[in-house]
Amino acid sequence: MKEFKIKDEYIKLGQLLKAAGLAESGVLAKELILDGKAAVNGETDTRRGRKLFPGDIVSCEGEEIKIV
Repeated sequence: MKEFKIKDEYIKLGQLLKAAGLAESGVLAKELILDGKAAVNGETDTRRGRKLFPGDIVSCEGEEIKIV
């Protein structure tokens, strides 16, 4: 599991996928999310603007990322 350190209080799901390298662009991040390929804390989430906080775990395309 990778860890991703955020600078602010939270990061949005679409931003995380792009910043962590799971999506090459914001458009691809949006497609992954809308296709139900992203999960937050084990539950599929189709909201690109979902706020992620330290402790949340995102899984997408076989990768897991813990927000720290």
